[in-house]
Amino acid sequence: DVRMLTSGAKGVDETHPLVLGHEFAGDIVEVGAKAAGYETGMRVAVAPNMGCGVCDLCVSGNGHLCPSYEAFGINMDGAFAEYVKLPARTVQGGNIAVLPRQVSYAEGALNEPFSCAYNGSQHCRIQPGDYVLIVGSGAIGLMHAKLAKLAGAGKVVISDLSPERLEECRRIDQNFVPVGALDEKTVLKLTEGHGFDVIVTACPSPAAQEVAFSQAAVNGRICFFGGLPKEKELVPLNSNLIHYKQLTVTGTTRASLSQYRRALGFIANGVIEVASLVTKRGPLEKIGDLFDRAKQVKGLKNVVEF
Repeated sequence: DVRMLTSGAKGVDETHPLVLGHEFAGDIVEVGAKAAGYETGMRVAVAPNMGCGVCDLCVSGNGHLCPSYEAFGINMDGAFAEYVKLPARTVQGGNIAVLPRQVSYAEGALNEPFSCAYNGSQHCRIQPGDYVLIVGSGAIGLMHAKLAKLAGAGKVVISDLSPERLEECRRIDQNFVPVGALDEKTVLKLTEGHGFDVIVTACPSPAAQEVAFSQAAVNGRICFFGGLPKEKELVPLNSNLIHYKQLTVTGTTRASLSQYRRALGFIANGVIEVASLVTKRGPLEKIGDLFDRAKQVKGLKNVVEF
């Protein structure tokens, strides 16, 4: 949301406005005649990405990767509004998930980024005892850290240049190991000379991607989770490190509908706790203040509540 607000977005201008907001949950206040399975008053969360429904990617369950996908708050009006109209295909495609009674609206909204982190975590194949490095200690980085711990990681190190964010790491889980910039000596010390089995770059940093190859252990897995700005998307690559270490390098984006619902189950059943990632709440009238906090990297998740 911050990136789109500050940098603009394709097809959006003064004569073609767009309501932002792609992470949301709320009450159903009106139901169309053909919206089978849903009733007025239901509490729901909505997976924002919708594919065309007929291409091979959509048929395989990967509609979030559809080349002609649409999404609330990205190229359709989103949720920074009192009401959101959901088209028929969100019902027919399975984008709407009923919120269990114990899941708050804020937790339901956070399930969207959490499901994206879950997608990345699945690609990393974290094993019990692995040394895991998460680069970036924002809400997404902490979600990755929580998932790594759930998978049995022996040590979860979170690297960030912000002392305030590292303090948030300690507040969220004292078992996480928050550190600043990492040099080779520190990497070896933290991993007992082994290197990191899994590295997730949960930040838009070319430098973090470049250095990940030297920080990884033999047979390590690297996930480039955070996308890069267009002017910084070309990163120097020492392919010999990939070759001789037998590294697996992947990237993930968004989440499938199956992953969205499974991640919501983690929250509902207490497997993963995300409520503590909300550090500021405010009404829609104060959204400017919430955006300012996000731009200044204050807190973790800033949530609009009605």
